[in-house]
Amino acid sequence: MWRYSKDPARVAAEIAHLRSLATDTLRRYWRVIFGRTPPEDFSRGLLRRTIACRLQERAFGRLNRESLRFLDRLARQGSPPRRPFKLGTVLVRDYQGERHTVTVAPDGFEWQGRIYRSLSAIARAITGTVWNGPRFFALRPTKARPARRNTKAVRMANGSLSAPGVSSEALVTEPNHGSCENPP
Repeated sequence: MWRYSKDPARVAAEIAHLRSLATDTLRRYWRVIFGRTPPEDFSRGLLRRTIACRLQERAFGRLNRESLRFLDRLARQGSPPRRPFKLGTVLVRDYQGERHTVTVAPDGFEWQGRIYRSLSAIARAITGTVWNGPRFFALRPTKARPARRNTKAVRMANGSLSAPGVSSEALVTEPNHGSCENPP
């Protein structure tokens, strides 16, 4: 009934064929391939993807240990691990009219001739307050805060909102001029 092939074209055709199968047929196919009944709460799409993965494993082999460990760490963390910057990457941030340049060094980040272990430490040194370093250097987006109810905010020409009773002339906005340059 189900044959296993090492020919990439046949494997691709078999995987494409899975898309046309009904859920009950995929459950029977699962029992043939895995030797047990699939979990009840598996959707048609999850059944299809898992079967396709097994077909590819049988045809081309499993993932190596390093890849399996990476995926295991990823599943435990719940988010992708941070990727390190290339040495020599330059981060630039304009803050209160002054340009700050940070260079990625082998043992951390260099700013004004001193090595810091994190971008957050540099952001704290620059601003004097606690900051998320990647957010300060515009490497991570800021979280949008929901608008408060029962307040009437005024949308200004630059797209920002002013609070009730505050004139737009009193507001001073400073754009985030963060950038990142990778060395060649």
